[in-house]
Amino acid sequence: MSAARVLRALEAPALVAVPLVLAACAFLNLDQSALLTVVTAFLAVGVFFASFETSRPSLRQVMPTVVLAALAAAGRMLFAPIPDFKPVSAICILAGAVFGRRSGFMVGALAALVSNFFFGQGPWTPWQMYAWGLVGYLAGVLADRGWLDRTPVLLAFGFSSALLYGLLLNGWNAIGFIHPLTVPAVLVSFGAALPFDLLHGVATVVFLAALYLPWKRKLERIKRKYALMPDGGAR
Repeated sequence: MSAARVLRALEAPALVAVPLVLAACAFLNLDQSALLTVVTAFLAVGVFFASFETSRPSLRQVMPTVVLAALAAAGRMLFAPIPDFKPVSAICILAGAVFGRRSGFMVGALAALVSNFFFGQGPWTPWQMYAWGLVGYLAGVLADRGWLDRTPVLLAFGFSSALLYGLLLNGWNAIGFIHPLTVPAVLVSFGAALPFDLLHGVATVVFLAALYLPWKRKLERIKRKYALMPDGGAR
């Protein structure tokens, strides 16, 4: 139990450490920025996986997380012909809202990992796992405060979360692979990615508008039926 408590306490600092290291690498213009930031993202994801494992969740608690991650991965592959028009962020938000911030993170991380067996694994995988996991985690935080119960807030968060995902991935790409790192070069890199990030945001809004309420009602029924509590517990 001690290890579980320590790992749980490290979850939020691990999430914050990733953008801080990214910003530090940009400020210091380190030669090994790409490797250092990938390792940081990998360690942050590792903290969540270890925390989830040491919490010893029951099978009935694990199954919704696994199923939602599988649906997100399958949706990403199904919409592969349309760049960045994917349901992954919407499903991560749904998972975080219903089953808690840790489950939201796990759905995002697992969806990225599994779908990349189709799209291709690489140094971008830990960053995608972290970024989509962060979307699910933040959804859990907002849902705890009741903010996602309001449709305008939900859709605004969905659009913003896609931009956050793009900011993290584009930031890692710029800091790790643009040499010399200059403001004009970074602006060009971000500008080239902006249409895809906006499409990702629109897709997230569309999928949330279509899926959030009906899926949330069904998942809430499952949660009540099996006496599930957010983030790995059971009554």
